[in-house]
Amino acid sequence: MSDRNKQIVEEINAAFAKGDAETFLSHCVDNVTWTMVGEKVNKGKTAIREWMASMKNTGPPRLTFEKLIADDNSVVCCGDMLMKDKAGIEEKYSFCDIYEFSGGKIVDLQSFVVKLARAGEKQKAATP
Repeated sequence: MSDRNKQIVEEINAAFAKGDAETFLSHCVDNVTWTMVGEKVNKGKTAIREWMASMKNTGPPRLTFEKLIADDNSVVCCGDMLMKDKAGIEEKYSFCDIYEFSGGKIVDLQSFVVKLARAGEKQKAATP
């Protein structure tokens, strides 16, 4: 099953790069949970669809993948992305997405996203 799940994540990421949220949602159970770690938890397809629609004016992200690792019911995808903020300024991020599958559908997604410093800027250290 891990090869099929890996193919699904590859398909989803290609769709994200085109701004296509529906392909992602077609591979999810109705009560899927997507956690943007440290930011927001979206539960269910309707909440995820609304959240993704609210970001349409920034355009789809440009993704570069470094790793795609799969085991029985999990797929981990890591890489970098360029994405515009609300002011239209392109920012660079690193990400790691952890997909959990059940019955060939995504039941949970955790996304770890870190904004990278621009050239000449210092990266802010996290404070406890």
